[in-house]
Amino acid sequence: MPHGLYPCLRCFPSTERTPIRPGSIEWPAEGSLDRPTWDQLIRFLTAHSPQGAETPCLAYYNPIIARDFDKGQVRSGRLGDARSLFDHPDILYTPSNLWAADRSWVVCTDYDLWGTKVCGPRPLVEALLADPGIEAIRLPWTS
Repeated sequence: MPHGLYPCLRCFPSTERTPIRPGSIEWPAEGSLDRPTWDQLIRFLTAHSPQGAETPCLAYYNPIIARDFDKGQVRSGRLGDARSLFDHPDILYTPSNLWAADRSWVVCTDYDLWGTKVCGPRPLVEALLADPGIEAIRLPWTS
């Protein structure tokens, strides 16, 4: 990846209209996590939440991704049940935002940037950065 660019389509050379996509790269689902990453993220959040699997949390679905502009797509439940959101029959994507009801952490999956941001306690962030199965970088702090 070119220095100074966050993961996105601009990281690869392109013509004016057609990006060159290396064939060896599996491209992410835009606005959603893949199943292994989602499951691993839920494991990390559970391990670093004071109430563990019982942590109350909320999930928000971006109306562009959910293709539903008429009603809100916010669901509430236990963190221990969050893995099942991947298998919800009516929604084909992971939530755009997932957060603990006590606001101790938040997960934001960005449709346009092909990335997910996790903000939370230092031990959670350090564990994500140290895990070899998750591609993670620390974003610079800006004000």
